[in-house]
Amino acid sequence: MEFNHISVLLNETIESLNIKPDGIYVDGTTGGAGHSKQIALKLNGGRLICLDQDPDAVKIATERLQGLPATVIQSNFGNMDTVLSKLGIDKVDGILLDLGVSSYQLDTADRGFSFHKDAPLDMRMSKSGISAEDIINDFSETELSDIFFRFGEEKFSRKIASRIVSERKIKRITTTTQLAEIIANAYPSAARRDAHPARKCFQAVRIAVNGELDRLNEALDKAFDLLNKDGVLAIITFHSLEDRMVKQRFKEFCTGCTCPPDFPVCVCGKTPRGHLYTRKPIEPTQTELQQNPRSRSAKLRVIIKN
Repeated sequence: MEFNHISVLLNETIESLNIKPDGIYVDGTTGGAGHSKQIALKLNGGRLICLDQDPDAVKIATERLQGLPATVIQSNFGNMDTVLSKLGIDKVDGILLDLGVSSYQLDTADRGFSFHKDAPLDMRMSKSGISAEDIINDFSETELSDIFFRFGEEKFSRKIASRIVSERKIKRITTTTQLAEIIANAYPSAARRDAHPARKCFQAVRIAVNGELDRLNEALDKAFDLLNKDGVLAIITFHSLEDRMVKQRFKEFCTGCTCPPDFPVCVCGKTPRGHLYTRKPIEPTQTELQQNPRSRSAKLRVIIKN
């Protein structure tokens, strides 16, 4: 099995984690172990816990991290608190989440993530549970429109949902190219530019299939609570919905007194729980963009626990 994936913002991420040789770290989205391996190589007496819900990723990461102080476990990062508890770990020194879909998942046709390749309509990162085919064929027109609009920010969501419902009455929609063609045909000609008309809808369905935003929402509080003092939480996002959620939650972690401005003294007693590594997100350099065009939308946000 070939698991090709270029780790985005690799050097910047490793630097931001400020790895202690004897520290305990979590890579919640191990993938091909690109970030994980660099973390593990810096450990001497420390430990790295690697999580991924994709069984293919777990297999290849286990092979690539052999001989290093790393433990690879198949699990969604939303369950990191439970996983660490079972391992007898209460607190950690750093956590990394590299969100979104990996190059391996995109490039492996039969996983059904890409609208460029003909494949079964799947999109399940864990290879279990509800599939994209189930959503496209069984959800109501209103539910489909809501998914496209909320998770893909697709302004033609209603028109596309209506076309899908009409087409599935004739024949069940079972492949990626079949769905991509239906979406393209529903798209106004004047609105077609550089990006493929199906891009936003495929992203939206993938997010819905895997519950990505729900898992991230759950994981943010868990991850921050698991950090030791001066522990680091580093998150790489690839689209605006993820980034907005991370930015807002980091802001909450960094906010102190919430008393009304006309109060003469603070009565809430709230102090900032963390501080930002950099005020603005770290983005790929021009060199990285040239080497890996898929990194173009990546943003790294980092918070340090007080």
